[in-house]
Amino acid sequence: MSRVNFDQLLEAGVHFGHLKRKWNPAMAPYIFMERNGIHIIDLYKTVAKVDEAAEVLKNLAKQGKKVLFVATKKQAKQVIAEKAAAVGMPYVIERWPGGMLTNFPTIRKAVKKMATIDKMTKDGTFDNLSKREKLQITRQRAKLEKTLGSIADLTRLPSALFVVDVLKEHIAVREANRLGIPVFGMVDTNSDPTNIDYVIPANDDATKSVEVIVGAMCEAMNEGLQERKAEKVDAEAAGEGENAPKRERRAKAAKKDQRAKKEDSDAMNANISAKYAKDEE
Repeated sequence: MSRVNFDQLLEAGVHFGHLKRKWNPAMAPYIFMERNGIHIIDLYKTVAKVDEAAEVLKNLAKQGKKVLFVATKKQAKQVIAEKAAAVGMPYVIERWPGGMLTNFPTIRKAVKKMATIDKMTKDGTFDNLSKREKLQITRQRAKLEKTLGSIADLTRLPSALFVVDVLKEHIAVREANRLGIPVFGMVDTNSDPTNIDYVIPANDDATKSVEVIVGAMCEAMNEGLQERKAEKVDAEAAGEGENAPKRERRAKAAKKDQRAKKEDSDAMNANISAKYAKDEE
């Protein structure tokens, strides 16, 4: 069964592309027709591409890997923040920090700086600073939180990127391509799908369109996470089952040793008693 159906996509306006004069010829295979100077996306191809991308993302989540969601345009910010946070994935909805992937250690230092400021607040060091220093540090913390707060838990490079509007986020796409990180993208008729590993032809300007596509992706990832938990529980249960006979054997061996020690002790006490009785005679 498909993750999304034709009617859902139609209702959300996923089929509306850009003006014909703004199109990118590389998107020709995904365009159904042109109406009133606007390109119409082939939704049957969108359904197939959504299913393909969702299956891959589900497997990544099942393996415990992180997918970084990127959408800095106003229409998609809130949707991405809610959906990505619901499945515990990092996201970027403010300005893309240049070099975030290619210069990841530097970004991690900035994240650690946030942690240092938080530590200062907790241990009382912050209270000993002057009013001006407190204000500077507070502003710095707020700025870091705004740009990097959503990726604070990202301790290593993500296994994949999900991008809304690959034309606007071309820097993020280029960095991922350079590092060999697979890119999933909502690609409109004015964008180039060449550098996108998993193309989802769709309207990337409408909030409803973004919500439907991203919702399907996150739902698939949630399934992967649930399967991962279930497998972990089964593995632990199987491990306990295998160890149970070993525990029983150890317990029996321990009891046997205790019995043997008690018998040796009784025998020794009997010998000592017999010796004292003989000496008294």
